[in-house]
Amino acid sequence: MEHVRVNLGSKSYSIHIGHGILESAATHIAELGHTKVALISHSEIAGLHGKKLVSGLRAAGVSVLQINLADGELAKNFSEVERALSEMARECFDRSSLVVALGGGAVGDAAGFIASLYMRGIPYVQIPTTLLAMVDSSVGGKTAVNLKEGKNLVGAFHQPILVLADPDVLGTLPLRHLQASVAEIIKTGVIRDPSLLTMMARGVPEDWSHAIKRCCEIKASIVEADEFETTGLRMLLNFGHTIGHAVEACAGYSELMHGEAISIGMVGSIFLSVRHAGLSPAEAKQITDAMALHSLPLCWNKLDTDSVMEVLMRDKKFASGKIRFVLAGNIGDAYVSEKVTLDDIREAVEVCKG
Repeated sequence: MEHVRVNLGSKSYSIHIGHGILESAATHIAELGHTKVALISHSEIAGLHGKKLVSGLRAAGVSVLQINLADGELAKNFSEVERALSEMARECFDRSSLVVALGGGAVGDAAGFIASLYMRGIPYVQIPTTLLAMVDSSVGGKTAVNLKEGKNLVGAFHQPILVLADPDVLGTLPLRHLQASVAEIIKTGVIRDPSLLTMMARGVPEDWSHAIKRCCEIKASIVEADEFETTGLRMLLNFGHTIGHAVEACAGYSELMHGEAISIGMVGSIFLSVRHAGLSPAEAKQITDAMALHSLPLCWNKLDTDSVMEVLMRDKKFASGKIRFVLAGNIGDAYVSEKVTLDDIREAVEVCKG
Protein backbone atom coordinates (compact mmCIF):
# COMPACT_ATOMS: atom_id res chain seq x y z
CA MET A 1 0.00 0.00 0.00
CA GLU A 2 1.19 3.51 -0.88
CA HIS A 3 0.57 6.55 1.31
CA VAL A 4 0.46 10.27 0.57
CA ARG A 5 0.00 12.85 3.32
CA VAL A 6 -1.73 16.17 2.80
CA ASN A 7 -0.25 18.45 5.45
CA LEU A 8 -2.74 21.16 6.41
CA GLY A 9 -2.20 21.50 10.15
CA SER A 10 -5.29 20.41 12.04
CA LYS A 11 -6.94 19.50 8.71
CA SER A 12 -4.18 17.12 7.60
CA TYR A 13 -5.18 13.73 6.23
CA SER A 14 -3.82 10.64 4.53
CA ILE A 15 -4.43 9.17 1.10
CA HIS A 16 -4.08 5.39 1.05
CA ILE A 17 -3.56 3.80 -2.37
CA GLY A 18 -3.55 0.04 -2.68
CA HIS A 19 -4.94 -2.96 -4.50
CA GLY A 20 -7.76 -4.48 -2.48
CA ILE A 21 -8.02 -1.56 -0.05
CA LEU A 22 -11.76 -1.43 -0.64
CA GLU A 23 -11.99 -4.84 1.04
CA SER A 24 -10.72 -3.28 4.27
CA ALA A 25 -12.41 0.11 3.87
CA ALA A 26 -14.98 -0.67 6.57
CA THR A 27 -12.16 -1.30 9.06
CA HIS A 28 -10.41 1.97 8.16
CA ILE A 29 -13.66 3.93 8.55
CA ALA A 30 -14.75 2.19 11.76
CA GLU A 31 -11.37 3.05 13.29
CA LEU A 32 -12.24 6.73 12.91
CA GLY A 33 -14.72 6.29 15.75
CA HIS A 34 -17.96 7.54 14.19
CA THR A 35 -21.05 5.53 15.02
CA LYS A 36 -23.33 6.94 12.32
CA VAL A 37 -22.38 7.10 8.63
CA ALA A 38 -24.18 8.45 5.55
CA LEU A 39 -22.88 6.45 2.59
CA ILE A 40 -23.45 8.70 -0.43
CA SER A 41 -23.13 7.03 -3.82
CA HIS A 42 -25.33 6.23 -6.80
CA SER A 43 -27.19 3.02 -7.49
CA GLU A 44 -24.76 1.39 -9.92
CA ILE A 45 -21.67 2.04 -7.81
CA ALA A 46 -23.49 1.08 -4.62
CA GLY A 47 -24.47 -2.20 -6.25
CA LEU A 48 -20.92 -2.92 -7.42
CA HIS A 49 -18.91 -1.79 -4.41
CA GLY A 50 -21.19 -0.74 -1.56
CA LYS A 51 -22.66 -3.96 -0.20
CA LYS A 52 -19.52 -5.28 1.45
CA LEU A 53 -18.68 -1.84 2.80
CA VAL A 54 -22.12 -1.49 4.38
CA SER A 55 -22.08 -4.99 5.88
CA GLY A 56 -18.58 -4.42 7.24
CA LEU A 57 -19.53 -1.14 8.87
CA ARG A 58 -22.67 -2.60 10.41
CA ALA A 59 -20.69 -5.58 11.70
CA ALA A 60 -18.40 -3.05 13.41
CA GLY A 61 -21.39 -1.46 15.13
CA VAL A 62 -21.70 1.52 12.80
CA SER A 63 -25.19 2.65 11.76
CA VAL A 64 -25.32 3.25 7.98
CA LEU A 65 -27.75 5.40 6.02
CA GLN A 66 -27.48 4.73 2.29
CA ILE A 67 -28.20 7.66 -0.02
CA ASN A 68 -27.98 7.25 -3.79
CA LEU A 69 -27.69 10.41 -5.84
CA ALA A 70 -28.47 10.82 -9.52
CA ASP A 71 -25.78 9.58 -11.90
CA GLY A 72 -22.94 11.77 -13.16
CA GLU A 73 -23.13 15.55 -13.08
CA LEU A 74 -26.86 15.31 -12.37
CA ALA A 75 -25.80 14.55 -8.77
CA LYS A 76 -24.42 18.06 -8.48
CA ASN A 77 -27.59 20.10 -8.13
CA PHE A 78 -29.44 21.62 -5.21
CA SER A 79 -32.41 19.27 -5.33
CA GLU A 80 -30.17 16.23 -4.84
CA VAL A 81 -28.23 17.99 -2.08
CA GLU A 82 -31.43 19.01 -0.29
CA ARG A 83 -32.83 15.49 -0.54
CA ALA A 84 -29.68 14.03 1.03
CA LEU A 85 -29.60 16.63 3.80
CA SER A 86 -33.24 15.97 4.64
CA GLU A 87 -32.65 12.23 4.85
CA MET A 88 -29.75 12.80 7.22
CA ALA A 89 -31.86 15.15 9.37
CA ARG A 90 -34.71 12.65 9.57
CA GLU A 91 -32.23 10.04 10.79
CA CYS A 92 -30.97 12.43 13.49
CA PHE A 93 -27.43 12.82 12.19
CA ASP A 94 -25.37 15.19 14.31
CA ARG A 95 -21.91 16.76 14.34
CA SER A 96 -20.30 13.49 15.36
CA SER A 97 -21.68 11.74 12.26
CA LEU A 98 -19.67 10.99 9.13
CA VAL A 99 -20.29 11.20 5.39
CA VAL A 100 -18.61 8.65 3.13
CA ALA A 101 -18.47 9.42 -0.60
CA LEU A 102 -18.33 6.26 -2.72
CA GLY A 103 -18.16 7.07 -6.40
CA GLY A 104 -16.59 9.24 -9.06
CA GLY A 105 -15.86 12.92 -9.13
CA ALA A 106 -19.48 14.09 -9.24
CA VAL A 107 -20.50 11.98 -6.24
CA GLY A 108 -17.41 13.13 -4.36
CA ASP A 109 -18.05 16.81 -5.12
CA ALA A 110 -21.70 16.56 -4.08
CA ALA A 111 -21.06 14.45 -0.98
CA GLY A 112 -18.30 16.79 0.17
CA PHE A 113 -20.62 19.76 -0.33
CA ILE A 114 -23.34 17.99 1.65
CA ALA A 115 -20.86 17.33 4.46
CA SER A 116 -19.76 20.98 4.41
CA LEU A 117 -23.36 22.16 4.83
CA TYR A 118 -24.83 19.76 7.37
CA MET A 119 -24.75 21.43 10.79
CA ARG A 120 -22.19 23.86 9.32
CA GLY A 121 -19.79 21.06 8.53
CA ILE A 122 -19.24 17.43 9.47
CA PRO A 123 -16.33 15.18 8.48
CA TYR A 124 -16.28 13.05 5.36
CA VAL A 125 -14.22 10.31 3.73
CA GLN A 126 -13.56 9.97 0.02
CA ILE A 127 -13.57 6.51 -1.61
CA PRO A 128 -13.07 7.33 -5.30
CA THR A 129 -14.15 4.67 -7.79
CA THR A 130 -12.99 6.34 -11.02
CA LEU A 131 -9.48 7.09 -12.17
CA LEU A 132 -10.32 10.78 -12.52
CA ALA A 133 -11.48 10.98 -8.91
CA MET A 134 -8.42 9.05 -7.69
CA VAL A 135 -5.92 11.33 -9.41
CA ASP A 136 -7.70 14.63 -8.88
CA SER A 137 -11.13 15.42 -7.46
CA SER A 138 -11.04 13.29 -4.27
CA VAL A 139 -8.01 15.25 -3.02
CA GLY A 140 -7.87 18.90 -2.06
CA GLY A 141 -11.23 19.65 -0.46
CA LYS A 142 -12.98 21.43 -3.32
CA THR A 143 -16.69 20.61 -3.15
CA ALA A 144 -19.37 21.99 -5.43
CA VAL A 145 -22.63 21.83 -7.30
CA ASN A 146 -23.41 23.19 -10.75
CA LEU A 147 -25.75 25.91 -11.90
CA LYS A 148 -27.23 26.09 -15.38
CA GLU A 149 -25.10 29.22 -15.71
CA GLY A 150 -21.87 27.31 -15.15
CA LYS A 151 -20.00 24.43 -13.56
CA ASN A 152 -18.96 24.45 -9.88
CA LEU A 153 -20.17 28.00 -9.31
CA VAL A 154 -21.47 27.11 -5.83
CA GLY A 155 -19.31 25.19 -3.39
CA ALA A 156 -17.05 25.19 -0.36
CA PHE A 157 -13.52 24.27 0.62
CA HIS A 158 -14.01 21.31 2.94
CA GLN A 159 -11.16 18.83 3.30
CA PRO A 160 -11.84 15.11 3.73
CA ILE A 161 -10.37 13.33 6.73
CA LEU A 162 -9.29 10.26 4.76
CA VAL A 163 -9.03 9.13 1.12
CA LEU A 164 -9.01 5.43 0.16
CA ALA A 165 -8.10 4.68 -3.46
CA ASP A 166 -8.26 1.09 -4.75
CA PRO A 167 -6.97 0.64 -8.34
CA ASP A 168 -8.73 -2.74 -8.49
CA VAL A 169 -12.11 -1.03 -8.90
CA LEU A 170 -10.94 0.48 -12.18
CA GLY A 171 -11.50 -2.91 -13.76
CA THR A 172 -15.25 -2.28 -13.51
CA LEU A 173 -15.07 1.05 -15.35
CA PRO A 174 -16.37 1.32 -18.92
CA LEU A 175 -13.53 2.00 -21.35
CA ARG A 176 -14.78 5.50 -22.15
CA HIS A 177 -14.71 6.46 -18.45
CA LEU A 178 -11.14 5.22 -18.10
CA GLN A 179 -9.97 7.00 -21.21
CA ALA A 180 -11.63 10.27 -20.21
CA SER A 181 -9.87 10.15 -16.84
CA VAL A 182 -6.46 10.20 -18.50
CA ALA A 183 -7.02 13.88 -19.31
CA GLU A 184 -6.34 14.82 -15.67
CA ILE A 185 -3.14 12.75 -15.58
CA ILE A 186 -1.89 14.40 -18.76
CA LYS A 187 -2.83 17.79 -17.31
CA THR A 188 -0.78 17.07 -14.19
CA GLY A 189 2.16 16.06 -16.35
CA VAL A 190 1.92 19.26 -18.36
CA ILE A 191 1.88 21.54 -15.32
CA ARG A 192 4.37 19.74 -13.06
CA ASP A 193 5.88 16.38 -14.10
CA PRO A 194 6.97 15.48 -17.65
CA SER A 195 7.41 11.83 -16.60
CA LEU A 196 3.64 11.50 -16.24
CA LEU A 197 3.15 12.62 -19.83
CA THR A 198 5.87 10.20 -20.93
CA MET A 199 4.09 7.39 -19.11
CA MET A 200 0.77 8.18 -20.78
CA ALA A 201 2.50 8.47 -24.17
CA ARG A 202 3.46 4.80 -23.84
CA GLY A 203 -0.17 3.73 -23.64
CA VAL A 204 -2.27 2.17 -20.90
CA PRO A 205 -0.11 1.14 -17.90
CA GLU A 206 -0.46 -2.35 -16.47
CA ASP A 207 -0.88 -0.81 -13.01
CA TRP A 208 -2.32 2.66 -12.43
CA SER A 209 -0.94 2.88 -8.87
CA HIS A 210 2.16 4.93 -9.70
CA ALA A 211 0.20 7.46 -11.76
CA ILE A 212 -2.37 7.80 -8.98
CA LYS A 213 0.27 8.27 -6.30
CA ARG A 214 2.30 10.77 -8.33
CA CYS A 215 -0.78 12.87 -9.18
CA CYS A 216 -1.81 12.85 -5.50
CA GLU A 217 1.70 13.90 -4.42
CA ILE A 218 1.69 16.81 -6.84
CA LYS A 219 -1.79 17.93 -5.92
CA ALA A 220 -1.03 17.59 -2.20
CA SER A 221 2.04 19.82 -2.51
CA ILE A 222 0.05 22.47 -4.40
CA VAL A 223 -2.91 22.36 -1.98
CA GLU A 224 -0.57 22.59 1.02
CA ALA A 225 0.91 25.79 -0.41
CA ASP A 226 -2.38 27.36 -1.57
CA GLU A 227 -5.36 25.63 0.03
CA PHE A 228 -7.90 28.37 -0.76
CA GLU A 229 -6.54 29.38 -4.18
CA THR A 230 -5.41 32.80 -2.97
CA THR A 231 -1.82 32.93 -4.30
CA GLY A 232 -2.50 31.61 -7.78
CA LEU A 233 -0.49 28.40 -7.33
CA ARG A 234 -3.53 26.16 -6.99
CA MET A 235 -4.92 27.63 -10.19
CA LEU A 236 -2.28 25.65 -12.09
CA LEU A 237 -4.50 22.61 -11.55
CA ASN A 238 -7.02 24.34 -13.82
CA PHE A 239 -4.94 23.97 -16.99
CA GLY A 240 -7.52 23.32 -19.71
CA HIS A 241 -10.42 23.88 -17.34
CA THR A 242 -11.36 27.49 -18.17
CA ILE A 243 -12.49 26.53 -21.66
CA GLY A 244 -13.21 22.92 -20.68
CA HIS A 245 -15.76 23.77 -18.00
CA ALA A 246 -17.55 26.12 -20.40
CA VAL A 247 -17.62 23.39 -23.04
CA GLU A 248 -19.01 20.94 -20.48
CA ALA A 249 -21.75 23.36 -19.44
CA CYS A 250 -22.72 24.06 -23.06
CA ALA A 251 -22.96 20.31 -23.62
CA GLY A 252 -25.51 20.12 -20.83
CA TYR A 253 -23.25 18.08 -18.52
CA SER A 254 -24.36 14.98 -20.39
CA GLU A 255 -23.07 14.68 -23.95
CA LEU A 256 -19.41 15.02 -22.96
CA MET A 257 -17.75 13.49 -19.93
CA HIS A 258 -15.75 15.82 -17.70
CA GLY A 259 -12.41 14.46 -18.87
CA GLU A 260 -13.46 14.76 -22.51
CA ALA A 261 -14.45 18.41 -22.03
CA ILE A 262 -11.15 19.09 -20.26
CA SER A 263 -9.29 17.43 -23.13
CA ILE A 264 -10.96 19.81 -25.57
CA GLY A 265 -10.19 22.71 -23.22
CA MET A 266 -6.53 21.66 -23.07
CA VAL A 267 -6.32 21.93 -26.85
CA GLY A 268 -7.30 25.57 -26.47
CA SER A 269 -4.77 26.06 -23.66
CA ILE A 270 -2.05 24.43 -25.74
CA PHE A 271 -2.85 26.74 -28.65
CA LEU A 272 -2.57 29.79 -26.38
CA SER A 273 0.57 28.42 -24.71
CA VAL A 274 2.30 28.22 -28.08
CA ARG A 275 1.19 31.76 -28.91
CA HIS A 276 1.87 33.47 -25.58
CA ALA A 277 4.11 31.28 -23.42
CA GLY A 278 6.68 29.93 -25.84
CA LEU A 279 5.54 26.29 -25.74
CA SER A 280 7.24 24.69 -28.72
CA PRO A 281 5.12 23.16 -31.49
CA ALA A 282 7.01 19.90 -30.87
CA GLU A 283 5.97 19.83 -27.21
CA ALA A 284 2.43 20.83 -28.16
CA LYS A 285 2.30 17.84 -30.51
CA GLN A 286 3.75 15.59 -27.81
CA ILE A 287 0.82 16.51 -25.54
CA THR A 288 -1.91 16.14 -28.16
CA ASP A 289 -0.40 12.86 -29.42
CA ALA A 290 -0.65 11.43 -25.90
CA MET A 291 -4.25 12.61 -25.65
CA ALA A 292 -5.14 11.06 -29.00
CA LEU A 293 -3.47 7.79 -28.00
CA HIS A 294 -6.04 7.47 -25.21
CA SER A 295 -8.92 8.40 -27.55
CA LEU A 296 -9.43 11.77 -25.90
CA PRO A 297 -11.27 14.24 -28.16
CA LEU A 298 -9.18 17.07 -29.58
CA CYS A 299 -12.17 19.03 -30.86
CA TRP A 300 -15.95 19.07 -30.84
CA ASN A 301 -17.71 20.44 -33.89
CA LYS A 302 -20.97 21.09 -32.01
CA LEU A 303 -19.43 23.98 -30.10
CA ASP A 304 -21.09 27.35 -30.38
CA THR A 305 -18.41 29.94 -29.74
CA ASP A 306 -20.78 32.63 -28.45
CA SER A 307 -22.36 30.21 -25.98
CA VAL A 308 -18.97 29.06 -24.71
CA MET A 309 -17.81 32.66 -24.26
CA GLU A 310 -20.99 33.58 -22.40
CA VAL A 311 -20.48 30.75 -19.91
CA LEU A 312 -16.76 31.40 -19.68
CA MET A 313 -17.35 35.01 -18.60
CA ARG A 314 -18.90 33.67 -15.37
CA ASP A 315 -15.87 31.50 -14.61
CA LYS A 316 -14.41 31.79 -11.11
CA LYS A 317 -11.02 32.61 -12.58
CA PHE A 318 -12.18 36.06 -13.66
CA ALA A 319 -11.09 38.89 -11.35
CA SER A 320 -12.35 42.44 -11.93
CA GLY A 321 -13.24 41.51 -15.48
CA LYS A 322 -9.77 40.16 -16.26
CA ILE A 323 -9.20 36.51 -17.00
CA ARG A 324 -6.42 34.61 -15.29
CA PHE A 325 -5.44 31.86 -17.68
CA VAL A 326 -3.08 28.94 -17.08
CA LEU A 327 -0.39 28.55 -19.73
CA ALA A 328 2.53 26.15 -20.11
CA GLY A 329 5.92 27.46 -21.24
CA ASN A 330 7.30 23.93 -21.30
CA ILE A 331 5.99 20.52 -20.37
CA GLY A 332 6.18 20.48 -16.57
CA ASP A 333 6.30 24.26 -16.22
CA ALA A 334 2.97 26.12 -16.09
CA TYR A 335 2.06 29.55 -14.78
CA VAL A 336 -0.93 31.88 -14.48
CA SER A 337 -1.06 34.68 -17.03
CA GLU A 338 -3.22 37.81 -17.13
CA LYS A 339 -2.10 38.68 -20.66
CA VAL A 340 -4.57 36.40 -22.43
CA THR A 341 -7.42 38.45 -23.89
CA LEU A 342 -11.00 37.49 -24.59
CA ASP A 343 -10.22 37.70 -28.30
CA ASP A 344 -7.41 35.20 -27.75
CA ILE A 345 -9.79 32.85 -25.96
CA ARG A 346 -12.42 33.24 -28.66
CA GLU A 347 -9.83 32.20 -31.23
CA ALA A 348 -8.82 29.23 -29.05
CA VAL A 349 -12.46 28.13 -28.83
CA GLU A 350 -12.62 28.22 -32.62
CA VAL A 351 -9.61 25.90 -32.66
CA CYS A 352 -11.44 23.59 -30.25
CA LYS A 353 -14.27 23.35 -32.77
CA GLY A 354 -11.88 21.74 -35.24
